[in-house]
Amino acid sequence: MTDKETTAEDSAPALPDHLSLDPRSPHFNQDVLERGVGIRFNGVEKTNVEEYSVSEGWIKVAAGRSRDRFGNPMTVKLKGVVEPYYEARGDEGDEA
Repeated sequence: MTDKETTAEDSAPALPDHLSLDPRSPHFNQDVLERGVGIRFNGVEKTNVEEYSVSEGWIKVAAGRSRDRFGNPMTVKLKGVVEPYYEARGDEGDEA
């Protein structure tokens, strides 16, 4: 079982310390985002993360449906334990 896990991780690029969904950010990485990244924050899986930093221990999440004057989502920075991981692939065909 560990052999399968290591080969799946070896084929994917390493997860960066700091990653953003915004293409204008210097921390944007298309290759990693295409692979699918999940975030566990303080032991809870989060699906609305806009940006994260593992070393600094924070995530930015959208603050409701609020937008700034440029149309970008307003974000709130939350501090805690950040654990990024690659999401599993191949589950699309199982839906009925």
